[in-house]
Amino acid sequence: MATIAPEKPQFRTSPTAAEALEEYFEQNPPAADRHTHPFDVSRSDIYVEDRWQPIFAEMRAKGPLHFVEDSPFGSYWNVVQHKAIQHVESLPELFSSSWEHGGITISDPDWEEELAEGEERFQLPMFIAMDRPKHTGQRRTVAPAFTPAEMKRMDDEIRSRTGELLDTLPKGEVFDWVNKVSIPLTTGMLAILFDFPWEDRHLLTFWSDWAGDTELSLARDLDEQRREILHEMAAYFQGLWAKKAQEEPGPDLISMMIHSPAMNQMDPMEFMGNLVLLIVGGNDTTRNTMSGIIHAFDKFPDQRKKFEQNPDLIPNAVQECIRYQTPLAHMRRTATEDTELFGEQIKKGQKLIMWYLSANRDESVFDDADKLDIERENARRNIAFGYGIHRCVGARLAELQLKILLEEMHKRRLRVHVAGDVERVRANFVHGFRKLEVEITEF
Repeated sequence: MATIAPEKPQFRTSPTAAEALEEYFEQNPPAADRHTHPFDVSRSDIYVEDRWQPIFAEMRAKGPLHFVEDSPFGSYWNVVQHKAIQHVESLPELFSSSWEHGGITISDPDWEEELAEGEERFQLPMFIAMDRPKHTGQRRTVAPAFTPAEMKRMDDEIRSRTGELLDTLPKGEVFDWVNKVSIPLTTGMLAILFDFPWEDRHLLTFWSDWAGDTELSLARDLDEQRREILHEMAAYFQGLWAKKAQEEPGPDLISMMIHSPAMNQMDPMEFMGNLVLLIVGGNDTTRNTMSGIIHAFDKFPDQRKKFEQNPDLIPNAVQECIRYQTPLAHMRRTATEDTELFGEQIKKGQKLIMWYLSANRDESVFDDADKLDIERENARRNIAFGYGIHRCVGARLAELQLKILLEEMHKRRLRVHVAGDVERVRANFVHGFRKLEVEITEF
C-alpha cells in the first residue's frame, strides 16, 4: 500500500453510532407512513421490540420469496426459507455480492446523489462484497488466521482471558453483561487478531458500531461524520501497516495482508472496506451471541439446567445458541440478469435480502424452531454464518470463543439471571443487545 503515514493520528471516541442516531431521529422523526407493506421487515422497530418472529413465520408459510416495493431502503425481495437462501447463495454469478452492484446489506450506496465539485463517491470494497475471482484471492489471504491449527494455538490465550474476566464479575449486584463481558472479550480477540495496541482496543468497538449500522443510511446528515470516523480508523491502521511492513511476517491479519499479492496493493478505500469487514464480522457477531446465550438461557431455564447438569452438551449448545440468536439478520444479493426463482420473476438489478434469522426459524428444518433446545440434533444446520463461497471465514473462531465462555462459566458454576433492563440493537442488520442487566449466582 502506498503513501502511508506512520504517525498515530488523532481519533475520537464519541458519540457512539447509537447515540448519534438517537439524537438524529429525535430531531427528524420518521414519517408514520414510511413502512406500508406488511412484509417490509427492513423496519428496525420490529427488532428492537423483538416482534419480528410472527411476520417472518407468515411469510414462510406463504412461500420462499416476497416482493416489497418502495420501502425506505427501496424495493427488494425477501428470501425467507432455509432452502431458498441456500439456493441463492449457491449461485454467486447470478446473484452477486459485489459492491459494484450494491454490496451485502439492504442499504443502497448513494450512487444516485449529485456530488459537489471535487467530491468523491464513498465506496468501500471488501472481499465479502466481491465476486470471483477477486473474492477468492483476498479470502485466501486471511483464511490461514482461522485454520484448526490456529484455533488450537489460540485456545489457551482465549481461555485464560475469559477465565480472568469471569473472575472479576461482581456477585450479588446487577451489572450490564454486554459492557462487562461481551464487549471486552470480543474486542480483546480482535486486538489479538490484528496485533492491535492493547491500550487502544476500545476503538475497535467504536469503529465497528459506526461501520456496521445500516440505520445510518437513513440519516444522511450523519454521512460526513461517519466518513470522518472511518477515515480516522483507516489512518490508524495505516500506521500499523507501515510499522509491520518493516518487520518479519507474523500471524496477525495486517501482516498477512502485507505479504499477500492479492491484498498488498489495495487502494485506501479497499483497505478501509476490508478493515470494516473484519472488525464488524469479528466484533458484532460474537459479541451479540455472547449476550444472546445469557438471555436465551434465562428465557428457557430448562435448557440452562441441562447445560449445568451436562457440560458435554456445550459444543451442540453453541450451535443451537448461534441458530437461536442469529447475530446478523440478513445478507443481500443483486440479480445480474433476469431470471425465474421459485416461480417468481426476478429482474436484473433487483436486490434479494436473505433473512438468516428467518431461515434459522424455518419450521420445515427445525422442529419447534422458536424454542431453544441445546440437544437439537440438527443445530449445526443453522446458516447464521451464511452458506457457500461467502460463508463466514471466522466461523471457527466465533464457535471457539463461545465454547470456551460456556466451559469457563460451567467450571465456575456461574448461573446468570436477567435482572434488569434489556435493550436490543435498533437495526435490521446487526441483531443483538445494547444492554443486558444481569445478576450472578452459583448452581
